[in-house]
This record gives sequence, C-alpha cells and structure tokens, in this order.
Amino acid sequence: MIYDPSISYDVVLQDIPATPFVDYWGPLFNLNQTFMDDIHNRSDACGYTAFMEEALTFPPKGLLPSPPNADYSMPGCELWNDVYNAVSLVNPCFDIYQVATTCPLLYDVLGFPGSFDYLPEGVQIYFNRTDVQKAINAPIQEWEECTGGILRRDTSEYTSLSVLPKVIEHTNNVIIGQGMLDYIISYNGTLMAINNMTWNGAQGFSKGPSAYEEFFVPYHSELNLGDLAGSGVQGAWHTERGLTFATVQLSGHMIPQYAPSAAYRMVEKLLGRTKTLGDKSNFSTQKGNFGNSFNFITANVTN
Repeated sequence: MIYDPSISYDVVLQDIPATPFVDYWGPLFNLNQTFMDDIHNRSDACGYTAFMEEALTFPPKGLLPSPPNADYSMPGCELWNDVYNAVSLVNPCFDIYQVATTCPLLYDVLGFPGSFDYLPEGVQIYFNRTDVQKAINAPIQEWEECTGGILRRDTSEYTSLSVLPKVIEHTNNVIIGQGMLDYIISYNGTLMAINNMTWNGAQGFSKGPSAYEEFFVPYHSELNLGDLAGSGVQGAWHTERGLTFATVQLSGHMIPQYAPSAAYRMVEKLLGRTKTLGDKSNFSTQKGNFGNSFNFITANVTN
C-alpha cells in the first residue's frame, strides 16, 4: 500500500494535470481570470491537454508516447511552478501538500508544516532534541524532515513501468491511495500513470472514475479531540486485477495524517479484514455497534 506515490515522470504527476487541478479546486486557489486563461492556453500549446485526454481514456488505446516536456526543455511549460508562485501571492501560507490550508502558518513539531520550513521563535524541532534522540536510541546528530540530496542519482526506470506491476502480479493485493487535496502529486497524474501501466495481462483500468464506487469509513466513537477522524463516504475506489485505487476527498499528500480513519480502513482492506472499501461494517477492532449513527444521518438527510 502506497499513498500519493511518485511513480512516473514529474511532468505527468505535476505540470500536465496542473491546470485541471486548479479548475477543480478553483475557490481554494482564488486566481484571477487573466491568469486562468493564460495557463489554459499554455496547457494547450505545451501539448498537456491532448496528452491528458489520451492518457485518461478508458480502457486505454495502448501505451502512451513519452510525455511532452519530459526533460523540461520547453519554455513556458512549467505550469506547476507558475501556479504555485501565483497562488503564493494570494495565499502566502499555501500548502502544496494540502491546498485547503490558509494563514496563519501552523506550528509543527517536525518544523515542516507546509510548503516550507517554519518554527516559531524559541521552539526546537522534536527529533533534534538530545533527550528524544537518546530515548529512541537514535544517533545524536542534526535531524531534518525531507532532507535534500538523497537518491538524486537514481537512474532506474519509473516504478509504474518496472517494479510496481511485478509487485501487483506477485501479491494481487496492492492499494494506491490518493489525497484529492494534494497538489505536489495530483489525482489525475497518479491515474495517468496507472492507466499507462501493464499488469496481469492488461493495461490500465477498463473503467473510468465515473464508474468508481464510494469509499465508506465506519462511524466510530472519538477517544479525544486530539485524534478526530472522519466517517461516512470519504472518497471513491476501484479494483482491477489485484490493484485497488482509492481516493480520499478531504485529504492532502499524507493520508494517515489528514484522514487517519480512511488510512486505517485501507489497512484493514490490505489485511483482508474487510472485503471492499465500500463495506459499511464496523472496523474489525471496534467494540459496540455504531450502525445506528449511519441510519440516523441517512434518515435526516432524506427527510
């Protein structure tokens, strides 16, 4: 099981789907019409619109050619960066990992609450504390989340074109989760990568998103206000030939952080404790019956 994975070209995961992503979450970006017209025109001119239309055809017509601007040599086609720069003027606290974030900047014990590092004055990063490092038997040294320069010389093929299909074929039990509020790796980018991938004798998915089923998270009691997590319909899911693709509508890049109950349900599916992500039964570890909560809410919505 992997969440919001980097399994294809950066241009496929970011620049090609950037304009449709802004269209989908338009009010959260709040960009003016002049800018919106410009990125639409450039998306067409760069070949992104046509590529995405072909890449999201279900079932796919065949393997896709190399994506346009794969080497970032085409001037004016780095739409992902241009959108980020523009929205950061409107919302300086814009978070590429969760686009519903607004100011003020939130304090994060790891020092990385969003698009850039931030620590309030007088605060130390939790894993940089000597007492914490000693308590968890970690090396006494500087710690940093998302340290740069790691694996920068990796020249292997993208995993959707190499390793990942083999994992699916060996296990027939792979889940790819996708947070819909994630801008750094977007929904359409992940779906394009899946649809160009061949596993278990066929390419991609035979059905498009309109045919996907609702992802249901069981109703549950909350232990405290520090671990609140949503219930009910949280997204959509689809399974073909051992691969399940699941979306979480109100999650950003880190699904276990933003939607822990949805992530927990995915673990249950992975372990075989629930048959599908549409199952409305309780969590397998849950005591008591919370089905009445679902019935009550459904009745009130109907009335």
